[in-house]
Amino acid sequence: MKFLDQAKIYIRSGSGGNGCVSFRREKYIEFGGPDGGDGGKGGNVYVECVDNLNTLIDYRYQQHFFAENGGGGMGRLRAGAGGNDCVIKVPPGTQVFAEDQETLLADLTEPGERKLIARGGNGGFGNAHFKGPSNQAPRHANPGQEAIEMTIWLRLKLIADAGIVGLPNAGKSTFLATVSAAKPKIADYPFTTLHPNLGVVRAGAVDFVLADIPGLIEGASEGAGLGTRFLGHVERCRVLLHLVDATETDMDVATAYKTVRAELKAYSAELAARKEIVALSKCDAVSPQDLELRAEALRKAARKKPLILSSVAQIGVKEALFALTREITRADKAEEDPEADKAWTP
Repeated sequence: MKFLDQAKIYIRSGSGGNGCVSFRREKYIEFGGPDGGDGGKGGNVYVECVDNLNTLIDYRYQQHFFAENGGGGMGRLRAGAGGNDCVIKVPPGTQVFAEDQETLLADLTEPGERKLIARGGNGGFGNAHFKGPSNQAPRHANPGQEAIEMTIWLRLKLIADAGIVGLPNAGKSTFLATVSAAKPKIADYPFTTLHPNLGVVRAGAVDFVLADIPGLIEGASEGAGLGTRFLGHVERCRVLLHLVDATETDMDVATAYKTVRAELKAYSAELAARKEIVALSKCDAVSPQDLELRAEALRKAARKKPLILSSVAQIGVKEALFALTREITRADKAEEDPEADKAWTP
């Protein structure tokens, strides 16, 4: 199934049915009176989160979604039928934006969540609604309310516990393929990964979801290389694994780290403050002397000791997984008890 994380669709709720103008006419009933029924209510448009979807590819082939109009009222006080609702099913992590792509209408993260996007029009009153002592034979009825028609954007942000970030060709896909059953495309050229990949990882007794985010380049926070769409997928991650290619020179190792950090900070201050684990990947491809120099250069740039990692040679893989597990566990405890990390004061 092809991964698609953004789609533009057109929706329209149902318009209300018109009220009816009718009079009761029966033999032996001299004063029948008005008996026009009310119109039916138009259908609503909902967006619902379901757990059996992981892409928006369905909305590339169908972009128009209409709820059913309400039925018109009829004589003998018969009300029109209500229109059926239209339900748009999306995967967890989907955000719904207005046509300007900035106004957030809904953020659906849990299966079963449902959000009303466009309300159907109410049905019009029939002439029986207007009868009274001063107007015993009304000859008018209300039309139904018009439908709401609008364009919306669906934007999917993956829900993963941990995300792998780094420059292109830093070994992110290889790491994901090593620690999970995912099969991302792996090749020896940049931008092999064109869309995020997910894998379920087991480290000890803990299972977590790991996302491989396509490589970020300078200017990604401004949209370079589809950077804003890629960065959006790491917003929900609890911890980031930042891979830096060890085959770069000493200066380039520090520059590579600072480039990605600058883009994360420019995109979102909250994302830049997320817990980060730094690792020097492809350590088996350089000599021990060069590896030591580049690890020291990365330590100075990141202000923390980096992990030494090689997915192919299985060096440091377990250490990286258990580091991710510790941070995910801490984040889970902090969500359950926000006061736990605060120091006690009298």
